[in-house]
Amino acid sequence: MARQGPAGVAADFERAVWDAIDSKTKPVGALGRLEALAAQIALVQGTLEPTAERCMLTVFAADHGIAEAGVSAYPQEVTRQMLLNFLSGGAAANVLARTLGVEFVLVDAGVKGPAIEHPKLTSRHIADGTRNAAEGPAMTTSECHEALRAGRSIGGAGDHEVACFGEMGIGNTSSASLVAAKLLDLPVGELIGRGTGLDDTGLDRKRRVLEAAAARTPSELEPTEALRQYGGFESVMLTGAMMCAAEAGKLVLVDGFIATVSALAAVQMTPEIRRHLVFAHRSAEPGHGVVLERIGADPLLDLNMRLGEGTGALLAWPLVRAAAAMLRDMASFASAGVSGRT
Repeated sequence: MARQGPAGVAADFERAVWDAIDSKTKPVGALGRLEALAAQIALVQGTLEPTAERCMLTVFAADHGIAEAGVSAYPQEVTRQMLLNFLSGGAAANVLARTLGVEFVLVDAGVKGPAIEHPKLTSRHIADGTRNAAEGPAMTTSECHEALRAGRSIGGAGDHEVACFGEMGIGNTSSASLVAAKLLDLPVGELIGRGTGLDDTGLDRKRRVLEAAAARTPSELEPTEALRQYGGFESVMLTGAMMCAAEAGKLVLVDGFIATVSALAAVQMTPEIRRHLVFAHRSAEPGHGVVLERIGADPLLDLNMRLGEGTGALLAWPLVRAAAAMLRDMASFASAGVSGRT
């Protein structure tokens, strides 16, 4: 993050933030990107003593009709099976959240099958998955708006300073590739990857299906239409959740490819939330790098991950805590009685 303030933040406060960081007992810039992260947190919270003590991960799960076209290495029923795995605490996101002291919330946005009654499950079920976007719009206009509203109602809740959002849904890298292509006016072929681990034959099939799906509509669509045509209920809710979390003054840790596409849609709809977004990691999914470049984001981590579920965002949480603590608690040259640079 460059040393320049986002729109709407007073230049004198931004100078005060950087003066505070530069006055700490260290050479100027010695903590590298941790300093820029600390400045971003301070500018979002509007204080020289920022806090980052509470974080919540919300995972949205839903099925995708385009999975019927064989675009994933896994069968569609895995979405429901993974929902149950989340509820039993056995998924990667559960383990990382527990380890890092992050509250975990699970939302059924549109998983196929009978309703699951569980005290740890929040139901915002729109429908039993989207329609096959290779053949027509993934959802109706009213379903899209309902999903955005549901995401907004969830994203701004709670007193945590930092929000992470994850997703689960077989076929959602295909959905995200199509949405990104339409938001950025790019050929979808530039964004297609192996997703959950397709072999070469499966990747060729995915490419054919997605190129045919993209051909249904103009090369560029406005955000809500791109989401309606190609999105998933979970990714649309994620878009709404990010917008409302930012509007509530929270810092938002953006996960991998699918979450970044949802963030792209959110920023196109409400550009002022961009300063609240911290891009956590660079996914191994090739389309992620393309979207990150176009959105002007430089992620904190590059661990060759491609799982989703908010796992990459979770791993960036300790860096956010450390950055806030550095600005808030680290001594200055003056307070410590340490001689500064001559």
